[in-house]
Amino acid sequence: MRENIRVVTTKKELHGWWNGIEPDGLRECTSERLLINPYNGCAHDCFFCYAHAFPGHFAHFRKTGVITVFKDFDRVVAAQLDRLRVASCGYLSPVTDPFQPVNGRFHLTERIIAAFVTRNLPVDVVTKGVISDTTIRLLKQHSHAFAQVSILTLDEDKRRWMMRGGATTDDLFRNIERLSNEGIFTVCRVDPVLPYITSDELEPLISKAVEAGASHIVTSCMDIPKLMSREIYGKIEKRYGKDMRRRYEDLYVEVISGRLHARIDYRRRLFNRIREICNGTGVTMGLCMEFEAVNGRYRGLNREFMTSNNCEGIDIPLYIRRDSGYEPVPGCDGNCLNCYFSVKEPPVCGIPDLRHAGAWKLRDYKRWSRTLGVNTVWQK
Repeated sequence: MRENIRVVTTKKELHGWWNGIEPDGLRECTSERLLINPYNGCAHDCFFCYAHAFPGHFAHFRKTGVITVFKDFDRVVAAQLDRLRVASCGYLSPVTDPFQPVNGRFHLTERIIAAFVTRNLPVDVVTKGVISDTTIRLLKQHSHAFAQVSILTLDEDKRRWMMRGGATTDDLFRNIERLSNEGIFTVCRVDPVLPYITSDELEPLISKAVEAGASHIVTSCMDIPKLMSREIYGKIEKRYGKDMRRRYEDLYVEVISGRLHARIDYRRRLFNRIREICNGTGVTMGLCMEFEAVNGRYRGLNREFMTSNNCEGIDIPLYIRRDSGYEPVPGCDGNCLNCYFSVKEPPVCGIPDLRHAGAWKLRDYKRWSRTLGVNTVWQK
């Protein structure tokens, strides 16, 4: 059955993370990324997905079930990359799955990956779907390209309750096996953990992911957009009863950036446990968008719990285009937050802005591309 779709032209631009570390501390992503959503709206339809609270095409999907496809977005992305001298790793996709069924018709994901790889730029894919063979062939061509597979539960019935679509649990583990067998760095995202619902599966789930070939774990505790709290609590109550709903309402009392978060003491216990499991199975771990309030600002919990240098477990440098094409910056490990906290001056990339770990736009990449000169540290 074909999905409801609408195809639109677009002038969307590549951009970085939504939040910078200043002024509130709401950035935990260590490395820069160029974020890419070739589709808005997602047929996987995870009930807890924060994108349901977004405006625009996302709101249209929520009301109508219609997925928006951005026509020829691979060409738009390629043209933008060709106007830059500075680029970071591409990220497919931050809020809509790049391998949802509509991609089988339009193949924008593979075409965008090719736009990066053919320019010697790294790219990262994140999915709860089945990764295509074409994607694996493309990722294999770049030493800094990698993939992240989200697996929330070992229980297939529970998985189907959490999301309307997506790959089966078995297929998700096969994703990890297929990727790791080709030598591609592979992350398993146990992200998010649902307290009292999936939190009792963590050790067997992580162990199975490592056996399949995962080298790193990314995790978080589910947060709840305030605008969706009644709906989410209602879905939990329908399956697990009123007592579970009350447990959630008692647990989710901290508000950060419009979202309800579990109490910090619960989250600390959860992340300590996950770190112990990861240490025991021989993999590193990092957190995704986990904060605590400190003196009116927010502190990312990765500084306390992360066991890798970068939150995604792999060091990917900034890339700068020279006469021979895009090349990695020597000595750059991609961790801009380290530069921020260590006040490292100047950064080895030669772009002072990056040590401020901001929420960068395409115009910033264009500005850096214009100002890079022969005095850049890495060129000396």
